[in-house]
Amino acid sequence: MGFTLLIVIIVLALIFDYINGFHDAANAIATVVATKVLTPFQAVLWAAFFNFLAYWVFGFGVADTVAKTANTMDINLVVILAGIISAICWNLLTWWLGIPSSSSHTLIGGFAGAALAHAIAVHGFSGYLTEDGTTAHWYNIVSWYKAGKEGGLPSGVVIVIAFIVLAPLLGALASYLISIWMLSASKKTILPKLFTLALIVSTIWFVYSQMVFYEDIEKPRFDSHFWSVVFESHNIKWFLVAFIILSISIFALIFSSLNLYQADAALRKMQLISSAAFSLGHGGNDSQKVMGIIAAAVAVYIQTNGVAQESLPAWLDVVLPKDDGSFKMPEWIPLACYTAIAAGTLSGGWKIVKTMGSKITKVTSFEGVAAETAGALTLYFTEHLKIPVSTTHTITGSIIGVGLTKRVSAVRWGVTVSLLWAWVLTIPVSALLAAIVYYILSLFLG
Repeated sequence: MGFTLLIVIIVLALIFDYINGFHDAANAIATVVATKVLTPFQAVLWAAFFNFLAYWVFGFGVADTVAKTANTMDINLVVILAGIISAICWNLLTWWLGIPSSSSHTLIGGFAGAALAHAIAVHGFSGYLTEDGTTAHWYNIVSWYKAGKEGGLPSGVVIVIAFIVLAPLLGALASYLISIWMLSASKKTILPKLFTLALIVSTIWFVYSQMVFYEDIEKPRFDSHFWSVVFESHNIKWFLVAFIILSISIFALIFSSLNLYQADAALRKMQLISSAAFSLGHGGNDSQKVMGIIAAAVAVYIQTNGVAQESLPAWLDVVLPKDDGSFKMPEWIPLACYTAIAAGTLSGGWKIVKTMGSKITKVTSFEGVAAETAGALTLYFTEHLKIPVSTTHTITGSIIGVGLTKRVSAVRWGVTVSLLWAWVLTIPVSALLAAIVYYILSLFLG
């Protein structure tokens, strides 16, 4: 029964990843479709390709965070199954209603809600003794807050909840600043150009300082030192950041010399770069959440069935990250997750495209570049910090930010308030739904 349940969870997790793709396709393609740079079909092909390309760019930091949402030593496979089922139900409902809610928060809310329901069912509301002799309560089963290592950012569900607010704010602030910078660059004055040159130098210096060189690479991909450094996944991510910023910087330097037609043509080409960058961030951020769920399911299967790690088939040989740095994930898991989300993106989600691309604020090529660039940089930054943020919240905040550069009334706040309600309700509703599903499943699965 345990192995069968594990296979069902893996299949449903990949189905969720597929649904996540077409639910969140709007995040990456809404602005590029709204500005008619690409047709809807071309846009989903473009986004799906870069969703999958993220497989070679990002690590497993976000997957680690999601896998540790609940203590895998204290839950069973029914908990994970209930969390995935509730997440799928909420995603399908919000897709049907055309609401761009967060697939990330749906998954985490479902996982946490089912874990809490399990703790209450097993231990009740009173305290109980753990294996190490300490007293725990039902709410301790969820990793609410964990201090970061060596001054790093803390993790846990509380941090994820905090980024419900912080991710769109970061996106809005970044897109607002990028818009102001580009608008200033359109004027024939020297100060914007000096600022742009300083930004170019700062970007090159910063990216160089973040690079991992050959002697620090654990498993070089090539014999050549140069190509090993170039294709190291950590370095690729920072090269992309540099490419995005430097591309806009070059445009900013020549913006004032272009006429309206030339500027619009250049911005439409740049939108291809910005939408590709955002699709990379979307694939890297969201696929890792499903990897984390699958990894947690394997860990729980090993724990609850007394299976020896060495007796597992190679395709299930998963080791969750530990303090000693040990970590293992078979290649098929990330490959399957990136494939599923790319296939889902190909299916599109046109109701949400309409909300994101036109109902929040009118989007031009200029604003599309600013919003997508800001969204991509925010996703790269949060992925670097191992925080599973919502791509939906991030791009919505970015679109609002560019709208604010025109005037406050340019943003349709009625639509925005409705989105905020959906964001606030996603985690608690998913958690409650998962708890109900858990109790129903427990009647049949024990």
